[in-house]
Formats: sequence, C-alpha cells, structure tokens
Amino acid sequence: MERAVFLDRDGTINEEVGYITHLEQVRLLPGAAAGIRRLNESGLKVVVITNQAGVARGVHLESFIHEVNGLITAQLRQEGASIDRIYYCPHHPLGEVDSYRRECLCRKPAPGLLLQAAGDLELDLSRSYMVGDRLSDVQMMQSIGGKGILVLTGHGAEEKEVLQSLDVRPDHVAVDLREAVGWILQQCGDGARDDG
Repeated sequence: MERAVFLDRDGTINEEVGYITHLEQVRLLPGAAAGIRRLNESGLKVVVITNQAGVARGVHLESFIHEVNGLITAQLRQEGASIDRIYYCPHHPLGEVDSYRRECLCRKPAPGLLLQAAGDLELDLSRSYMVGDRLSDVQMMQSIGGKGILVLTGHGAEEKEVLQSLDVRPDHVAVDLREAVGWILQQCGDGARDDG
C-alpha cells in the first residue's frame, strides 16, 4: 500500500476564479508545478480530488470538466510535473440540473472519492495527505485518519479566519502548494518512496 498526496484543484493548483467557464481562465498558481514535480520525484502518488458543482448548477457540461483537467495536466507536463489520477464530484444537493441534484458520498467533505482512489491505486489513506484551500479538504482527509493541510491561496486565507470558531484544525497551514509539499516531504523524512 502506497502513500499519496491528494490535491484540491481550483485555488490550490490553479487560480481560483469562481466557476471556470472559458479555458483561458485556467492558469497554474506560481510554484504549483514545482511542488508537484517534487512529489513526483519523491515517488509519492499525486491525486486530484475536486468538487465541480458547476455541472449540477448548469454552469457548464461535464465534458468541460474533462477539458479543464486536460489543460491543467498539459500545463503541468510542460513544467515536468504529472498527476496520477483526477477524481471529481459533479453533484450538489441544490443543483438546477435534475440528474446531478443529490446528496452524494463523493462531494467533499464526504470521503467517497478518497475511498475510490484508495481502491483504484492501492493507497494507504492513513499515511497520506490532502492539500487544499478549503477546510472541507482538511475535514475529508482527517475523517479517514490522514493529514490535512490548508494552503492560503484561493479561499485559504478566508478559511483560516474562521478556524477559531470551528472544530477543524489543519495538521499544517502553508502559504502555498510548494510550501505544503516541503512540509509533507519533511514529515516523510524524504523517504517517501517505500512500500510500508
């Protein structure tokens, strides 16, 4: 069973712009590719877990999610970084599109997509990490025994402001993805590549 680093997408890897409606809005955050490249070099699996309620809300079609994911993957590849797998939730309980309006087990902070990834890629979730700009990212990872890191990009700075009033405590708060990766590799003792 391998360790993995799970990453939120919007506001963590690429700029947070609300619902992406045009591919021109897709821009990597500074240092994101470098951070992911370090994870690749360490041997850790890199998996994206993202809520994409724009589908349920009728903002765009599910096929557009694949286009955006493909563009992000291509932009990362240009900088020598790669993602092992991307999982997304297109649902929302208040969605306008009937077929996507539902309470589901895949919308963060529910751990459905983590569990799916663990089964698909033979991952040890209790030894894995989640990096995101929302406390729901932290909650999801901690709910299954892993470590959750809040980054201050995207919505992260706003989320940090409400930490005191909530029971959620990130295992670490990082300025951005690159800094979060440094902390993760330190926790792994830079010996990330193992079969544990």
